[in-house]
Amino acid sequence: MRALIAFMWLLHWLPLPLLGRFGAAVGSLLFALLGKRRAIALTNLRLCMPELSEAERVALARQHFQAYSRSVWERGVLWWASPARLRRLIHVEPAFPGAQIASGPTILLCPHFVCLDVAGVATAMQISASSMYVQQKNATFDRVLRAGRSRFRPVRLFTRQDGIKPILRALREGLPYFMLPDMDFGPKDAEFVPFFGVPAATLTATARIAAATGAQIIPVIATFLPGYAGWRVTYYPAWENYPGPDITAATARMNSFIEARARENPAEYFWTHKRFKTRPDGEASPYTGKAGS
Repeated sequence: MRALIAFMWLLHWLPLPLLGRFGAAVGSLLFALLGKRRAIALTNLRLCMPELSEAERVALARQHFQAYSRSVWERGVLWWASPARLRRLIHVEPAFPGAQIASGPTILLCPHFVCLDVAGVATAMQISASSMYVQQKNATFDRVLRAGRSRFRPVRLFTRQDGIKPILRALREGLPYFMLPDMDFGPKDAEFVPFFGVPAATLTATARIAAATGAQIIPVIATFLPGYAGWRVTYYPAWENYPGPDITAATARMNSFIEARARENPAEYFWTHKRFKTRPDGEASPYTGKAGS
């Protein structure tokens, strides 16, 4: 791991077009080698985009592997490049909503697109925030990752084991919460709501936290700029009348927003995650064929 991190540090000095093409080439290789992950991506795409031909889904899955690999290698730029270089490469649209965030408790909703770390850096260069954090198995990588995410301003990191109370406390203290809402963590604290028309176990935490704190929801999504020119970070307008009286409806509304953004940049959404792993009672898993509990 130390050698790999040293290699990433060396590569971060490359011009982004060279680094990006290197990452895409590695992604093409991984698409050929990682059969299990390739199968997960293709299963997700068959469920979510049945209108595509199988050849089109294979091409899209390959593009996703290229995009994901690019994002991993380009993290070296996020971790070690100068702030001046990052400001040249990160294009914020329409502008960082600092005044809106300062107006009250804020959840920055960041779905799992491959460039989500860019959204985190764009935010961290402006303000401190809190976020959920999964400790990495490798201690060296864990230290580098934590240092990269806190290099600009102090951050407050929570684990799933910490529960919801520290998040609520931080929001009430005026610290925005950078939230990644769209992974399958099982049936606990989740509802089955549509995602691309397929029932998906979706955490209701976004709606519940917003209801408990009065927090506004400001989505933020980072995508690649064309031609390896950098990244675009879009801060969307705060959602109106959210969550409303129906937590399940609010959770479905969140999934609908994420689906719309995924259709805009389909290769960059995180298709290698088993998004439909948890199934309603008696329904077979699309990944294993075994019935859910």
